[in-house]
Amino acid sequence: MNPLSIRSSGILLHPTSLPGPHGCGDFGESAYRFIDWLVSAGQSTWQMLPLGEIGSCNSPYMSSSAFAGSPLLINPDELIELGWLKVEELPPAFATPNNRVDYAAVKQSRMALLRLAENRFRQQGGKRAYAAFEKFCDESQNWLDDYALFKAIRANQSRRDWNVWPEGLAKREADALQAATVSLADEIGFWKFCQWCYDRQWRKLKLYANASGVHLIGDVPIFVAYQSADVWAHQDLFELDADGYPTSVAGVPPDYFSKTGQLWGNPLYRWEHHAATDYAWWIARMKHMLQHFDVVRVDHFRGFANYWAVPADELTAINGEWRPGPGEHLFVAFKAAFRVLPIIAEDLGLITPDVIALRDKFNLPGMRILQFAFGEDERNYFLPHHYVANAVAYTGTHDNDTSIGWWNSAGQHEKDFARRYLNCDGSQINWDMIRTLSASVANTVIYPLQDVIGLDGAHRMNFPGKARDNWEWRFTWDQLEGEETATLAAVTEKDKRNPRLA
Repeated sequence: MNPLSIRSSGILLHPTSLPGPHGCGDFGESAYRFIDWLVSAGQSTWQMLPLGEIGSCNSPYMSSSAFAGSPLLINPDELIELGWLKVEELPPAFATPNNRVDYAAVKQSRMALLRLAENRFRQQGGKRAYAAFEKFCDESQNWLDDYALFKAIRANQSRRDWNVWPEGLAKREADALQAATVSLADEIGFWKFCQWCYDRQWRKLKLYANASGVHLIGDVPIFVAYQSADVWAHQDLFELDADGYPTSVAGVPPDYFSKTGQLWGNPLYRWEHHAATDYAWWIARMKHMLQHFDVVRVDHFRGFANYWAVPADELTAINGEWRPGPGEHLFVAFKAAFRVLPIIAEDLGLITPDVIALRDKFNLPGMRILQFAFGEDERNYFLPHHYVANAVAYTGTHDNDTSIGWWNSAGQHEKDFARRYLNCDGSQINWDMIRTLSASVANTVIYPLQDVIGLDGAHRMNFPGKARDNWEWRFTWDQLEGEETATLAAVTEKDKRNPRLA
């Protein structure tokens, strides 16, 4: 069954925002406690951002692999239980100001712990553990071998861009790859160990969530980072010149978020090459995601209809052009490969009729953002009386301000319209918006945890176009010790959004 077809509600929270003693949230005790909290609050969905390795500016949307998980999410406590770490080897609890993630410190700490754990696993892991590791490596070979080799070579090459590695490695000549596989065997083994630990812990967490009646929503960035195993291993699938440099890169033109657009910098796909392989790479990617999540949100869905291509030497996204994407051909391939398509189409921004037609042809729910609803009049697409059942509605997303932050910076027209439409005075705008969404016809509604807690704009997750201080927010358990849980549970029950009570 497709979870998007039932009436439900849930919370948007990235695992790094969970509380915990190790510098950032992970798959440890707090993740299980959060699932228990979701159940107590009547929620049946946990939506996350991409779980891959963070890239530039700590963004989870610029990972070094479309398949690998972030080692920062591996719970050190489980490695202690297995005997691969010692309690005294853990650093003191991070005292990060304002409960934010210090990614530089966390990365240094976590990776050092994982290297200790991998060394002990090799020495004393035992036959059963090593057999499980080997089984994982065999089953994940289609992406894991290239990923681990990429990480090992990049470390050996002082983290230089892959296209300036020695030519044999950059162009993936067989002899050069074989030599690197032998000489870097230990480092390759370490990265495979990290992915095995990640996968083992994630699968256990997902089983717990599903057994608790909680569905997990993942996030698929449409593009991948240039410095990724995917681009290096599949150079023919991307728009690169003879030296491996991108010729055009991804972004979006000037919009609501930025007057100069957003220059993401990801290499663009050679869609004709993907079509020639019957979209094999994309099907493998989606299969991997649907094995790890119950539903996936595809970021920048409009890029499948047409995408903004910016010359690689531009400094902003202003001077780009629209190019046609794969359109329905990709989704026909998906339909042939998967029995159901539990996909949320992120259809925000400048949306044209062909994007809507592509979304609707495959019956994919789009996104409705309540914060976008009050700038005009009653005809606004994002007002709840325009919703349809096959939609996913949010108070805001990770790219928006919190609802209180939005209210505090809203213009007078927006505030006046919102007061009339929501029938409120604005003193509890976050709850007025939550209640309104919950009562809507949209099958699925999602609230960022910041809105449930009632936090202002200082606690937003991301500010598009801003290079620093993003993705760092964390909450504390004492922020959920008030009436929030009971209030949310009551709202959810009233609007019949708790499938456990059906």
